[in-house]
Amino acid sequence: MAVVNKLVSYGFLTIILTAAGCATESSKPEPAPTSAQISKPAPPSRGEGQRSATGESTAGQSSLDDLQKGKPSGPGPLKDIYFSFDRYDLEGEARETLKVNGEWLKRNSTARVEIEGHADERGTNEYNLALGAKRAQAARDYLVTLGIATERVSTISYGEEIPVCRESTESCWSQNRRARFVVIQVGPTS
Repeated sequence: MAVVNKLVSYGFLTIILTAAGCATESSKPEPAPTSAQISKPAPPSRGEGQRSATGESTAGQSSLDDLQKGKPSGPGPLKDIYFSFDRYDLEGEARETLKVNGEWLKRNSTARVEIEGHADERGTNEYNLALGAKRAQAARDYLVTLGIATERVSTISYGEEIPVCRESTESCWSQNRRARFVVIQVGPTS
């Protein structure tokens, strides 16, 4: 039975990674969008999560982009929030961090943010993807209550697949139970 569970898990992981666009077609960076591309939304492509296709380019790199390039995720202007084991409710420190992130978003009114939900390695792949989605959604919902427009905030879950720490210890797992914020600029960056 364990072998069947592993095969199902690997099959599910393959589907997720394929959907997330893990196949590298080219190492060339994409050119900045033109004004025509910005005014005409492109149809959503596979692996875009809930990110809308409006000619946006990421100012920061998603965790998946960083993983594909073989480098750790870099810090951005918005701070990560962390969760207790098997939880997606926002604790005091997470709420304070979200208030600071919300103020930054208010000052930078053209910026959008994609919230990545992450989990530690414990639990099934399916469970951790669902938990990551709930964590990202909880952060999004709180930002909306702070006055950030819903269309400026999207979510995606990576579950346990992109850890920042790989040791099997509580201190490491606590770093992986997070919501990460990737800033997206609307229009061409200068």
